[in-house]
Amino acid sequence: MTHQSVCTSKSLAPANSSSASVSNLSEKKRRSATLQELMPILCMALGTFAIGTEGFMIAPLLPKMAVDFGHSVSTVAQLVTVFTITLALSSPVMTVLTANLNRRNVLLWSMALFTAGNIFAWLSSDYSSLMIARILLAIASGLYVPNANALAGAIAGPEKRGQALAIVSGGMTIAIALGLPLGSLIGHALGWRATFFAVGGMSLIAAAGIYAGVNKDAGREIRVAGLAERVKVATSPAVLKPLFVTAFWAMGAYTAYPFIAPYLSQTLNFAETGIGATVSLWGASAAVGVLIGGKLTDRIGYPRVIVPSLLLLALAFVVMAFSALALTPDIAFIPVLAAISLWGITVWSFFPAQMANLINAGGPQTASVTLSLNTSVMYAGFSLGSAMGSIVIAAGNSWQIGAVAAISEIVALAIFLGTRRAS
Repeated sequence: MTHQSVCTSKSLAPANSSSASVSNLSEKKRRSATLQELMPILCMALGTFAIGTEGFMIAPLLPKMAVDFGHSVSTVAQLVTVFTITLALSSPVMTVLTANLNRRNVLLWSMALFTAGNIFAWLSSDYSSLMIARILLAIASGLYVPNANALAGAIAGPEKRGQALAIVSGGMTIAIALGLPLGSLIGHALGWRATFFAVGGMSLIAAAGIYAGVNKDAGREIRVAGLAERVKVATSPAVLKPLFVTAFWAMGAYTAYPFIAPYLSQTLNFAETGIGATVSLWGASAAVGVLIGGKLTDRIGYPRVIVPSLLLLALAFVVMAFSALALTPDIAFIPVLAAISLWGITVWSFFPAQMANLINAGGPQTASVTLSLNTSVMYAGFSLGSAMGSIVIAAGNSWQIGAVAAISEIVALAIFLGTRRAS
């Protein structure tokens, strides 16, 4: 019995070993195939990373730009206002105008325009040239992002669409966490022009990846909604109300964000090093906020994420306003940094929950149009917010940055709660 068992075990051992080898080989092939499938999507995510870095990096560099151009910070901040309003208006129009073009080619051309805009910004010798570059960058960004999301979903197929969209959107999230502080460090060490050169290099790599890794016929079946369909969805009361929530949330966020450098300079007497470190703190907090917001939305539902996010965001801005108005720099140090960290977390924990809110409001069948409208409204809100912040900074009252931002978030919360009661 014992001898037979041993013999049997010995005779089975090679078969088990062979089976394990085959299994390991299959697993390696599966992983290799998965990576190969994801490569074009990862290249598209590099494009959104470059766009996100360029969009966010300018805020801590505004004081240096103001000195170089001989303008006030509030005047130079119009670079942010013009960028955001151009993106908001151009994105749906350009997407419709290019509806009949090959999706891969649209991405390549938009990334080529984005690269050209960054090189133009790098070479700009005056404020007007940089403003033109920012307009080019806004048009390219507004065309690239929705098409990258659509093409990623088409390449991945229905069963992996969520993962593909998460990867492409993740490029923007990583830009908040890494690109923003990296841009700040490069800008303060090598000059703000160097940041545009670096982002231009990133966008070239993304374009090369898309050219090499995306099939020429990819996305042929993608249908692009026309302007009439977009207007119909936008004027639906069910969608219009949550879009107003997005608008006021965005206004509050960008009343404060572009002016974080002058705020920190006036409130805490921070120089470039302190501003760069605080921007890094905000970026890391924002990345945490996106992850927390997404997970909690899936677990407890978007209303239970939106309400505390907006409430705590308003609180963070109130603390910033009070600290600037009533505290000395030494005493304000801890509450300001805590408020900025809370601001980063809550401003982006709101975002995935609000997307779920909009999809629920418009229905899954119009989700792509609804989310596209949300992007346009968000950037329109960014534009209005940065314009309000410019007025406040021009008056020299940095504490009002937090006050105006807090009011905007409270209005957003009131609209959301009012909508919930009405329904």
